[in-house]
Amino acid sequence: MSEQLFENPEILAGYAAGRVAELCSDGVATNGVCHLVLAGGSTPKRCYELLRDMELPWQSLHIWFGDERCLPVGHGERNDTMADAALLAHVPVPPEQIHRMPAELGPELAAEAYAELLAAAPVMDIVLLGMGEDGHTASLFPANPALQDKRLAVPVHGSPKPPPERVSMGYAVLNAARHRILMVTGKGKTEALARIRAGERLPIAAIADGEWLIDRDAIGVAA
Repeated sequence: MSEQLFENPEILAGYAAGRVAELCSDGVATNGVCHLVLAGGSTPKRCYELLRDMELPWQSLHIWFGDERCLPVGHGERNDTMADAALLAHVPVPPEQIHRMPAELGPELAAEAYAELLAAAPVMDIVLLGMGEDGHTASLFPANPALQDKRLAVPVHGSPKPPPERVSMGYAVLNAARHRILMVTGKGKTEALARIRAGERLPIAAIADGEWLIDRDAIGVAA
């Protein structure tokens, strides 16, 4: 578990954006293409806003989503709607290289369809993840049956946060990725982070080694 501590979410988001830009450029230079998995949440959103003003090999990127809420296309609470507004509407990624979760179909059908796409795709190069106050990541929540689902994309029912129905990448995809960047900000995350650092297996703790970017409020360190 590699940890870096930042003064505030803005500095953290700036570092994350630079790191993503670096890894995307390296991936394209090495393989001609880079597969990037986006996360939802306020800290990733700021990272995306900063990324759109950076020089990246946009035409060679494939964009994926770590999870999605089962809401109609274009709904303001969908992760891809946020990603469009913050990043994708502003950069020249070819539309056919943006792989959206069809969550409007419902958890089961959407997970099945996305799993088929993932099965035909190479290993993800970069996965961005956030953490909820309960230690969840993507839409993998504590004590939820989806945690035990071994499929590449998994249906999620009974989310403790609305909406209750979601779709998530499974651990098999997230942990196979070449790079994982986990962004954790805010005082609301302090308890869950302390539990994880003490060895408790909250959902995000099942993510293989990654770069943990943490702000002072989340780790409980006074400025």
